[in-house]
Amino acid sequence: MRSTEEVVESLRQALVGAGVVLPSLCVDPVTGASDEPFALVDLGRCNVRVAERLASVARGERPAVGTHAVDERDGRVGEVMGHVGGSVRLRPVAGGREWDCPRASVAVARPEEVLKARLRRTNHESVRP
Repeated sequence: MRSTEEVVESLRQALVGAGVVLPSLCVDPVTGASDEPFALVDLGRCNVRVAERLASVARGERPAVGTHAVDERDGRVGEVMGHVGGSVRLRPVAGGREWDCPRASVAVARPEEVLKARLRRTNHESVRP
């Protein structure tokens, strides 16, 4: 059996790979100091966005809530807000009106696609009177 520290690190890496960061994830200091052979894992506290993303990952939703995706029908990039039936609900990267995209038309957005969408929105706003 691996040590609790090894298990915590393994869990941390798995969660990061799924796009979830639990900042307070650690070995429980109280049980870690006891005579028990294995300490408890303290999952810690997180904000609502992280909790929603964790729930989405646990449900096996792809892409997970809180990540970015591309609507392959028209190339729009949005943040995944939820999964409804056979659709993925997306919100534009810089905010705005949400839209539904069929699950078959959604792809995970690459970081450069997200950055490009943010830059496009910023440039658009800078030329408004």
